[in-house]
Amino acid sequence: MVKKKKHKTNAMRIVEQRKVTYQEYEFPWTEEHLGTDSVSQLLGVDENKIFKTLVAVGNKTGPIVAVIPGTKELDLKKLAKASGNKKVEMLHLRELEATTGYIRGGCSPIGMKKLFPTYLASESDNYEKIIVSAGQRGLQMELEPLAIVQLTKGTVADITSEGE
Repeated sequence: MVKKKKHKTNAMRIVEQRKVTYQEYEFPWTEEHLGTDSVSQLLGVDENKIFKTLVAVGNKTGPIVAVIPGTKELDLKKLAKASGNKKVEMLHLRELEATTGYIRGGCSPIGMKKLFPTYLASESDNYEKIIVSAGQRGLQMELEPLAIVQLTKGTVADITSEGE
């Protein structure tokens, strides 16, 4: 019997090339269950450790990547201040794949088409490891926040506000 070769995403290849230790999580996904609460239940992990990757656009910098806890909201004013922009707005969803190479629900901060300014929420300091998308829906990876900062040449910053 031939075993199907496991697909490695660009994010996973980069992490492995840089010899960063990570844990891979794979789960069945649906459009209705891409949220942090659903993912945390499927993986059996604390939902506060699951971080989502959002892409915004600054008036000076262009695209900016924000990696924040799934339980929080991105504060655009704080992101603007941290990134040296006067104004920041979310990237239109229809532009996400063309800009980053990733689709909604599978956007990893690692391995985008270009190395964009990346800001990791300061809440990441509360954890030895956090979980981010591995670059495909239904695929996550757990690694140290410092590794994400190093791989993306990112900055840790206060960029969130409380969720609903």
